[in-house]
Amino acid sequence: MNFYVDNETDHQFDFDIEKVVRDVCEGVLSMEKCPYGNISVNVLVTDNEGIRQYNKDFRQIDKETDVLSFPNLEFEKPGEYFIPEGEEADYIDPESGDIVLGDIILSKDRILSQAEEYGHSIKREFAFLVAHSMLHLSGYDHMTEEEAAVMEEKQKAVLNELGITRDI
Repeated sequence: MNFYVDNETDHQFDFDIEKVVRDVCEGVLSMEKCPYGNISVNVLVTDNEGIRQYNKDFRQIDKETDVLSFPNLEFEKPGEYFIPEGEEADYIDPESGDIVLGDIILSKDRILSQAEEYGHSIKREFAFLVAHSMLHLSGYDHMTEEEAAVMEEKQKAVLNELGITRDI
């Protein structure tokens, strides 16, 4: 599995963001029993202005947010990873052979403010947003109360498994 992490801000987190991305992404993929071992995910850490611009450009929503998820695979059911026969070129990186699961964009500013607001560590907020986004990349959404409850339970489960709780 390959996880490409780019921090385009000047902020230096007090934990290894690449390790947290890898641990959380692998945790979600394992929990979801992803049948593919050759997955790649791109993660960008930007600031509020940067994420606002991505939100405006790609979603036509001119405001900042904490995380954006851009899934590459289409899912009939959440967590059922499947590449349609004959469409492999749309989902596989020709250089690495990896299945490109998608892209995650995080706002450093929102990570810092939300960690303070919710009374937990910056690492926990960062990991939570990565887990949330990975579930989106795995076909989950939270448009209904039922969907939101499923996502919340899965986020909590993967973070608990990694020992990244609200207490740290």
